[in-house]
Amino acid sequence: MNRRSFVLTTAATLAAAQTRTARPPNIVWFMYDDLGSAGLGCFGQQKVLTPHSDRLATQGTRYTACYAGGSVCAPSRSVLMTGQHLGHTPVRANAMTVPFEDADITVAEVLKKAGYVTGGFGKWGLGDANTTGTPTRQGYDEFFGYLHQTQAHNYWPEYLRDGDTKVPLPANVGRKMGTYSAKLIADRSYAFIEKNRNKPFFLYATTTLPHALFHPPTDAPYSDKPWTALQKKYAAMVTDADAQLGHILSLLDQYGLSDNTIVFCTSDNGGPQAPDDRDGTFFRTNGDLRGYKGSLFEGGIRVPMIVRWPGKVAAGKTNATPWYFADFLPTAAAIAGVKPPAGIDGVNMLPVLQGKSMPARHLYWEQERMDNKNRRLVPGTLAQAVRHGEWKAIRHKPETPLELYNLAQDPSEKSNVAAANPQVVAKLEAWLKTARVQARPHNNGNDEWVGRKDIPGEH
Repeated sequence: MNRRSFVLTTAATLAAAQTRTARPPNIVWFMYDDLGSAGLGCFGQQKVLTPHSDRLATQGTRYTACYAGGSVCAPSRSVLMTGQHLGHTPVRANAMTVPFEDADITVAEVLKKAGYVTGGFGKWGLGDANTTGTPTRQGYDEFFGYLHQTQAHNYWPEYLRDGDTKVPLPANVGRKMGTYSAKLIADRSYAFIEKNRNKPFFLYATTTLPHALFHPPTDAPYSDKPWTALQKKYAAMVTDADAQLGHILSLLDQYGLSDNTIVFCTSDNGGPQAPDDRDGTFFRTNGDLRGYKGSLFEGGIRVPMIVRWPGKVAAGKTNATPWYFADFLPTAAAIAGVKPPAGIDGVNMLPVLQGKSMPARHLYWEQERMDNKNRRLVPGTLAQAVRHGEWKAIRHKPETPLELYNLAQDPSEKSNVAAANPQVVAKLEAWLKTARVQARPHNNGNDEWVGRKDIPGEH
């Protein structure tokens, strides 16, 4: 369905929605950056304080088998925005990314046409300045933050983007650390709630914390810990992001919005190897899962997920139903009372959020190595993974045998059981042949990012 058809088909739905006396629920999607599945206290983290996320878990349900759209940020966000898995979504690699096109339909567009005010704050990664992929051309009434994910490595940039406008940050010129971007972005998300508290709104709060590089203004409250400097800074960034979530929750309480707001709290992908701890055993951000960010093993794609919706989603519960970012668009559409666009891969998870079961289905991921110098995906590097029920299959490059893991018995993916289960392998192999279409050429030519030479502390 193209954009024109989508507008026409939703016009009647919007007109009907406007006649309702009950206000549709607000939708908040809060997303940490590079926080692993065990990055929050309520998911097993023992060193880093996350009191607001932990409180949210007591008020909602923890989903222990939720997955990101991909193992790195831009592809994962593309899946989240479009409801299409990585075999179909437009953006499938980081850096030099192809932008969204006008015909692409995002969750923000779906909700905007349903009468929502839409705001995005933080990292975008799906289209640079002067392209069709900027947030304000993809359904967002308001956006403030970074357009390109590589620029977002720098917490002290010389500018941010307010919609399509470049906002200079003169206190950071010359690699100075004068204006902290994470605070500016968070403040704008708070202002969005205050400004739109009397309207249904969709808040996409996508903080860049705790993504490397680790340059917070302070390492409190961990300054006195017997840790390395990087470990203290990393922990401080996680706790700062948690405090941002806490402020959002307090605003919802202050304005009497909590009961009519569904809050999702997650991470954009699995955690990386912990700072200056190359075996990843200090913070254990992925718990016992194999792999890290950038891998199709569970450690690269499984993420924490908390959903709170008082009276609709059970409080203090856990749920092991597998689902992933592609499901957000159809779920948000169902919450708003409208139909999602046709041809997406995600499914409406609202029944599961409200306690019902769901049959097993295929969840899909892929990744290809990017040649940034030549602006292209490297042929022969396609890796694929699929989960169906308890089974997870991975192929690390084309024409190699599938590895097979039984996640119910082996969540850490230690034992490849493909040889013992040829029928399962054959079924997943057949499904993978249908899973993807060719990706769009990655040749944007308008990349907006600040190289590491411009980032404080990198020399």
